[in-house]
Amino acid sequence: MAAAQLPLNLPHVIGSDRADLVESPANRAAIELIDSWPAWPSPIAVLVGPRGSGKTHMGRVWARLGEAEIVPAREASKLGAVEPASRCFLIEDVRPGIAPERALFHLLNHVRAVHGYCLFTSRNRPSAWNIALPDLASRLRTAAVVEIGLPDDELLSGVLFKLLSDRQIAVEPPVLAYAVSRMPRSLEIASELSGLIDEESLSRSRPVTRPVVNAALARISAQADGDA
Repeated sequence: MAAAQLPLNLPHVIGSDRADLVESPANRAAIELIDSWPAWPSPIAVLVGPRGSGKTHMGRVWARLGEAEIVPAREASKLGAVEPASRCFLIEDVRPGIAPERALFHLLNHVRAVHGYCLFTSRNRPSAWNIALPDLASRLRTAAVVEIGLPDDELLSGVLFKLLSDRQIAVEPPVLAYAVSRMPRSLEIASELSGLIDEESLSRSRPVTRPVVNAALARISAQADGDA
């Protein structure tokens, strides 16, 4: 019997270009927002979606297009010293009580003054951010808000197929459909699952089959139980 191969822990980079976005009904409105830039109805936009819905990926795609400065919401206090030449900003993962309101207010005033743009990503609509500063709340009411749903089967199939193809792994459609029907509704999990499928396939010296997928899904489940 041949010894099992040890999988090499090689880094795998997920593309962040527009061509790397897989479209489905779950994210179509958000992709249309990205594609329509800079002809937005407002210089302020918000991508709203649950964890694993792909809003970070789409935000990064827009940031590349607009050469935007990327700032996590928890670090937004540094926005009080934005460079005058900066026009576009991506503020990631805004949550109630996380971002300093006065810093965001000054940022949006700067964006308006330089005819720039600001894109926020959040799990909640701005109305749920519990903004206490009236002027900031007023600015946010003018934002174009687009919601992203949980990934549907079409999106998960396309993303998982692309991730496996990027790893030069062939997968038959029935096996792909089997994996999608049993995995959590998350693009983050799709990325993790593609790596585990790669490891399981290599260690067993077998193509991607249902047993390989089951082993990878079991590891996803075990990791989730360990994090609980």
